[in-house]
Amino acid sequence: MPSGLVALLDDIAVIAKAASASIDDVAVAAGKAGTKTAGVVIDDAAVTPSYVTGLSPARELPIIWKITKGSLRNKLLFLLPGALLLSEFLPGAIIWLLMLGGAFLCYEGAEKVMEKLGAAKHGTTLEDEITDPVAFENERVGGAIRTDFILSAEIMAITLAALELPSWWERGLALALVAIVVTVAVYGTVAVIVKIDDIGLHLTQQGEAWKQRFGHLLLAFVPKLLVALSIIGTIAMLWVGGGIIVHGTHEVGFHALYDLIHGAEGAVMAATGALGGVAGWVTYAALSGIVGLVLGAIIAFVLHKVLGVGAGEGH
Repeated sequence: MPSGLVALLDDIAVIAKAASASIDDVAVAAGKAGTKTAGVVIDDAAVTPSYVTGLSPARELPIIWKITKGSLRNKLLFLLPGALLLSEFLPGAIIWLLMLGGAFLCYEGAEKVMEKLGAAKHGTTLEDEITDPVAFENERVGGAIRTDFILSAEIMAITLAALELPSWWERGLALALVAIVVTVAVYGTVAVIVKIDDIGLHLTQQGEAWKQRFGHLLLAFVPKLLVALSIIGTIAMLWVGGGIIVHGTHEVGFHALYDLIHGAEGAVMAATGALGGVAGWVTYAALSGIVGLVLGAIIAFVLHKVLGVGAGEGH
């Protein structure tokens, strides 16, 4: 899945090649900038299926459509104008907004880890008795759109920081192109993921033996896939959020974290020869994830234990 999403982002420039010369420049810039958002896109695609898991199969696609519309609204009506205004009048604020979003991702990821380790859960979950399915669905959709807003803000900010276009309207077109393609890619992938079990069930009811075997294979695969996506989503939150914090603090003049992590990355690359590129990246991602976990745990402690936010909601 990640490779497909990254490849799709890489192909943005090709998709728009039929436009005029200036629009062609926009497409190329959008393609280059879009690839830089790959980590957040993977995070978004990994996290979203959890919002429809356990709900009625008949409601899965309508829920995903609601979230998709909310995501497009987030990107095109709120974040795009805000990003253009910032790039024109207050470009120095972009890095701080990136770090704010990164800190939120760290908090979300750390809270999931803490809940897995036995900490109190916050908010209604699928483990609780659902007395009002409509209200619960609305809560899940609202939660997904709020999380999407943060992830979309990260995507737009990363894209904007990577763009090298002279005029505001070209930057606006590039941002809109990335926003639409990313949204279609993420939620199209999510729609396929959540319907795999329905496809499997349909195949088990067919006459041909090979279709039945394949259907049973899909049904057995789906629970493992959802568990894997939950783990990937949490790791991605910590890795992406921590990486944003590491680079952001470097940009604003605090170099200790950046120098430490990139120093370790360089040392591992030098020591592992032909595997240096992969081993170095894994080292960077792991250390960024640790930064994200520590920061997120601190934020969660302050919010829940010091300020009392969410107190009494655990189940």
